[in-house]
Amino acid sequence: MEVINDILGYKNRKIYQDTNCFSFSLDSVMLANFATIRMRDKNIVDLGTGNGVIPLIMTLRTDKKIIGVELQKKLSNLACKSVSLNKLDEAIEIVNKNMKDFCSDTNNINKFDLVVCNPPYFKVNVDKNYFNESEEKLIARHEVGITLEEVFACVKKIISNDGNFAIVHRPERLLEILDLYRKNGIEPKKIRFVYETVEKESNLVLIEGQRNGKVGLKIEKPFILYNSDGSYSDEYKKLLVEVKSE
Repeated sequence: MEVINDILGYKNRKIYQDTNCFSFSLDSVMLANFATIRMRDKNIVDLGTGNGVIPLIMTLRTDKKIIGVELQKKLSNLACKSVSLNKLDEAIEIVNKNMKDFCSDTNNINKFDLVVCNPPYFKVNVDKNYFNESEEKLIARHEVGITLEEVFACVKKIISNDGNFAIVHRPERLLEILDLYRKNGIEPKKIRFVYETVEKESNLVLIEGQRNGKVGLKIEKPFILYNSDGSYSDEYKKLLVEVKSE
């Protein structure tokens, strides 16, 4: 069933969602705010955009056009409807295409100054319950359609010579991710760990690298979502409510 929701605290951004599909999560919201957008950046792409939440948020940070690439027809249709609902047809283009095919298109080689991706987190041999999920959720959560290594191979083709690539993932795969950054000629430049509370282990990590960038990694301060009493942390509240006016 299709529903229309606010994007967390973004009251000037509405999004179509389907209760039978994988809905956007805090991961995507944080990635949309974490990625560096430079004044000189002209071409931006979100690989595996789902229902388009990352481009919808990033239009609040830049006036450059953003492309969202999504394999699943149902999700790309939702993204298109959300773009039109928010009157952002001139700012966002949704492409219903396999990520590998999009990145192999000669028109896209070395084109993008910023690439973002919230990829599937789980290898298919890790979680034995994945066969119980719907096809849409299976593709979104597990590496059945594309592996992490293949994601980086795609990014390597389309990222510009000094472009940035930002990703959100699980901390347990951090070393693998950092290795893939360097293997593909992208130098890790900043990392931020996300924690539910200060008492718990990190459950998310945000990473950004620059192609042909100089060596030098910045570990940003931890992002704590909740106080010990369960209330929102000040930084989380700021993320939800501090939105630029259109």
